Amino acid sequence: MTPERPPHEIRAAYTGSTVTVYQAYSPGIGLPAARDGRFPEGWKRDRMTWIKPSFLWMMYRCGWAAKPGQEVVLAVEIERAGFEWALRNACLSSYTRGVHTDQASWKRELRQAPARVQWDPERDLRLRPLPYRSLQLGLSGEAVRRYADEWAVGITDVTPLAHEVRALVAAGEVESAAGLLPVELPYPGQERLTERLVRARVGC
Repeated sequence: MTPERPPHEIRAAYTGSTVTVYQAYSPGIGLPAARDGRFPEGWKRDRMTWIKPSFLWMMYRCGWAAKPGQEVVLAVEIERAGFEWALRNACLSSYTRGVHTDQASWKRELRQAPARVQWDPERDLRLRPLPYRSLQLGLSGEAVRRYADEWAVGITDVTPLAHEVRALVAAGEVESAAGLLPVELPYPGQERLTERLVRARVGC
């Protein structure tokens, strides 16, 4: 029997010092980023960028790298220290009673925080929603600059993997497809990192 997962849990591929997150871009951004190991000049540091530790949620978001402007999927390996800094300084992306005093205080926090957290239903290999949620982490201001210039230690184009997994799923070879997925495990110490970001949200 598969153990029941917590309703909100960070699952990721990680090492002792890094964690892998995913993003999808147009070829004009994604290909040079993967080639050079850094985001190109055309990548906007003054805009919010969302990173996702879940490969399958990224596949859902980009339609297996088929949606316009999301044809290149990047696996960005970043320092765990940076990832955890973003979580410690994040606020929830939506007002949550029991977490925020009122909507005004939440909006004030949202304006000031360099990161925001959103919990969305995790996806299976057919991109159907699962009964537990996956982390999306939005970075802005200082967090965007640090993500691009300090935390990122490697950028890999995993679009071929996305296409291969999708082809196997389409052929009914789900077990083979599952064997190709990145190994994503519960992130260490997340209880202290996300306590205020999941409180009063169980069952939502």
